[in-house]
Amino acid sequence: MRAAVANDPQQAAIHHVSSELTTLAGVPARVVRELGAVRIEVDITEALQRHWEQLLALLAQGFDFGLTDTDTGQVAWLRIEAGETFRS
Repeated sequence: MRAAVANDPQQAAIHHVSSELTTLAGVPARVVRELGAVRIEVDITEALQRHWEQLLALLAQGFDFGLTDTDTGQVAWLRIEAGETFRS
């Protein structure tokens, strides 16, 4: 029970950031579970480029963040530390 309560702020942060990125980019953000972290990523769209300051503020909520070039464009991503619920 205690682990679930401890993860509530993390769950809320993950939901908040992914929802905001989806709204700003106009495309769904992707949530990827990793060992000890959750990575949230979104394609850089024209709409998202118009909200660059908001994007940077959202990325800064992660303990690690960046931009990655792909064959089809760029992806912005951040990692949020995750509790035991996300470890596999």
